[in-house]
Amino acid sequence: MNTSKELLTSVQMARFVAHGFLRMDALVPPDMNDEAIGVLDRGVPPVPYGTPVDHAFAEGSFARRLIELPQIAGALRSLVGTSPTVDHHAVHIREPHGGEAQPLHADAIIDIRPDAFDVQLMYYPQAVTETMGGTLCVPGSHLRRTNETDTGRYQNLRGQVRLTCPAGTVVLLHHGIWHGGRRNDSGVPRYMFKIRFNPTAPQVRLWDTADVQDPSVVAELSTTFPWYEHATARLEIHNRVLLWRALTDDPSFDIDYWVTRVTNRPPLRSLV
Repeated sequence: MNTSKELLTSVQMARFVAHGFLRMDALVPPDMNDEAIGVLDRGVPPVPYGTPVDHAFAEGSFARRLIELPQIAGALRSLVGTSPTVDHHAVHIREPHGGEAQPLHADAIIDIRPDAFDVQLMYYPQAVTETMGGTLCVPGSHLRRTNETDTGRYQNLRGQVRLTCPAGTVVLLHHGIWHGGRRNDSGVPRYMFKIRFNPTAPQVRLWDTADVQDPSVVAELSTTFPWYEHATARLEIHNRVLLWRALTDDPSFDIDYWVTRVTNRPPLRSLV
């Protein structure tokens, strides 16, 4: 996969670790958005799970050109490296005045990997209005381990966001984020193209780390969301610290001593 020098910064990576997604509005040029509707109507041929990107999408194809746009390529390289595989992809079309809201869910069985994550790209070729429904997600939910629709009983959570966006918007999500497609109450079909990427190499310092000591990194990682209770926020920050340690290969990183405190093992220290 061709990559870009437009890598994410440490602050942007920290925002992804805290929120569980990065949103890039109106990134795809209008001519590609116009082309996308016909492409998605015809369908994108499926590929076997774990297909290398270069084999999954032929050079010059719409999907290949999409992921090789400089900002998208740079963000993907920062998150999953230069040679990810395609887990799967899907075209989602909600017909006018059709469909039901999906239950709130994560796109995986319980996933306890502390040092790896998949990334899902969601591309919206047309403007999405409130009436069109869009994709709902719960910021900061991605590190709360659940099994697929375990969260389906919840109808609304404080701080949830429903995507309304200009045409050409791309969102990159951690595979564990709680989300669901909303019903389309408008008179026009709603399109979304999704690709899930699996990393094939360690996800360690893949981005531009020049600002890794910027105080804004800790500020981003300390973000809380309205659905958290006080103790819940501590748990989520703890989980982010563990992920940030893995991403930066820095086992000493911490926020308010949360991880250091609960990983202190005096018997092991005595063996050193």
